[in-house]
Amino acid sequence: MIDGVVTKNLRLISDERGWLIEILRSDWELFEKFGQAYVTTAHPKVVKAWHMHKKQADNLACVKGQAKLVLYDGREGSKTKGEINEFTMGDKNPMLVKIPPGVWHGFEASGGEMAMVVNVPTELYNHKEPDEYRLPPDTKEIPYDWKLTPGLKHG
Repeated sequence: MIDGVVTKNLRLISDERGWLIEILRSDWELFEKFGQAYVTTAHPKVVKAWHMHKKQADNLACVKGQAKLVLYDGREGSKTKGEINEFTMGDKNPMLVKIPPGVWHGFEASGGEMAMVVNVPTELYNHKEPDEYRLPPDTKEIPYDWKLTPGLKHG
């Protein structure tokens, strides 16, 4: 596992009305601090990658559909530099993945339907000076092949 990455299996609480999943609680050991919460989606087979933050940790959970989340440790001096982690997460495999600053990440809607991912980052998004660095999904800087579906908008 990439140094600083933490995963937590989430508990789905279900009854005849539907279900509930606690995504992140302030009394969990992996909780650092709250910046904001947002939802991002991807259409089937669309890849949203690569991006990285220098200050912010992300806490990601896929709450609808299925997402293949891929992480790459490009941090200089990291004991796991060059390592890649893949996680399949979604409504049938509820999990939280905490991604530390400096780790490149992205996801693909891999379950044949739209994937809906919730992120609870540790920092507020700064519209004037975003803490966000991007590379295209087919960059040569990260040794990972998304097997991009031609004709779809990726990135």
